[in-house]
Amino acid sequence: MSRDREFYLRRLHSLVGIIPVGLFVTQHLVVNHFATKGAESFNTAVHFMESLPFVLFLEWFVIYLPLMFHAFYGLYIAFTAKNNPQRFGTFRNWMFVLQRITGVILVVFIAWHIFETRFQKAIGADEVNYDMMADILANPLMFAFYVVGVISATFHLANGVWSFLVSWGITQSPKSQRISTYVTIGIFLVLSVIGVRALLAFV
Repeated sequence: MSRDREFYLRRLHSLVGIIPVGLFVTQHLVVNHFATKGAESFNTAVHFMESLPFVLFLEWFVIYLPLMFHAFYGLYIAFTAKNNPQRFGTFRNWMFVLQRITGVILVVFIAWHIFETRFQKAIGADEVNYDMMADILANPLMFAFYVVGVISATFHLANGVWSFLVSWGITQSPKSQRISTYVTIGIFLVLSVIGVRALLAFV
């Protein structure tokens, strides 16, 4: 792959990870958080999202296709990246390694989550609602799997925001990068609380 082509693909990968994938992840976590107000509240939020105009277009062109590009090209980056945290034991180097690890975890988690929810609805086997998620998360191993998946997603998104700001030249100075580190840690903590609280609401 030529250097120029790889440069633009990495830029696109970074951008797609924030818009639209990152925005969708945030929205998805917020919708799931309605479960903390009870089954009816969650079902109402889900049905509202499913009743949006052009929902199939939105799902494929705003969610699935960008997500697949980000995931598959992300796997390429993860398995070709040269990680060396032992030699360069800096905070950012570890964040780089964790970004790749959580990316691989998320490919597995998201594929399974889609199979358990959207695919089951597509074949008419089940309805995506509160009861579906409660049944899935009633299994302690599956609950643990979902907790790992959610934490991986919130870390990957928050750290991805930091990388996006650097790679797009928005935060160039050490001070701006330090500030963005604090901001993205805050994003990670807030989204993690939202996501884990939602999971707990189903059990």
